Parts: sequence; structure tokens; C-alpha cells
Amino acid sequence: MRITKSEVPEVFSVPGAVARQVLDFGDASDYGKMTGEYFSLGEGTDITPLLQGLEGDLCQSPHWGYMISGRLTITFSDGAEEKVRAADLFYWPPGHTLRVEEDAEIILFSPQAEHCATLNHLKSQL
Repeated sequence: MRITKSEVPEVFSVPGAVARQVLDFGDASDYGKMTGEYFSLGEGTDITPLLQGLEGDLCQSPHWGYMISGRLTITFSDGAEEKVRAADLFYWPPGHTLRVEEDAEIILFSPQAEHCATLNHLKSQL
């Protein structure tokens, strides 16, 4: 399946962040339906406060993705940090948060049920 960024519906748009998500974008056997997502994140964005109230106060959805541009720092539940930069492919296991070091464009593939729950929680915090 192919879809252009402009065809992916916006989930929310606020200063510093735009989230786009297409539902039913594949299947990962242990997770069920997948989403394909574009995120545009502004420098200085830190989603940690918005995750408060989720299990471990962290995103509990795994993600597979590609960093189009920018730079992020991912912090995992064990406190380890990882830098993600433009042109990196990545996998983030459940139990993470992120902050944006440089304006970023990201493509994510995520289990639909898990990430929709996280995005709905984020929207309720905005």
C-alpha cells in the first residue's frame, strides 16, 4: 500500500507538533492492525509531561520508523537514552518518551490499538 503524506489525515495540530495517522496500515502478527504515521515536531518539544497517567508515565506502544530530518533523544524505561538523527531507521520498544533536539520529520509504523490509546491520551492532555 502506498500513500502520500498529504493524504494521511491529521489527528491533531498544535503549535510545535502535527500528528498524522492512517489506520489499518498493515498487520504485525502479535499486535494486529498497524498504523502508518507522519509526525512533524518542533525543536524543544518534550512529550514526557503529556504521558503522565499512562503505565510508567511512558508510551507503551512499540514503533518502527524512519527519521526524515531533525534530531530526537529517546529515553527508555531503564533510563538509557538514544539519539535518533535524519536518515536513521529505528525501532522503539514499549516504555519510552522523547524530546526534540532539532525540528524533526518522522515516519512511524505502530500497532493501531496501542498507539491510538497513547495519541488519545496525548490529545486529552493538550
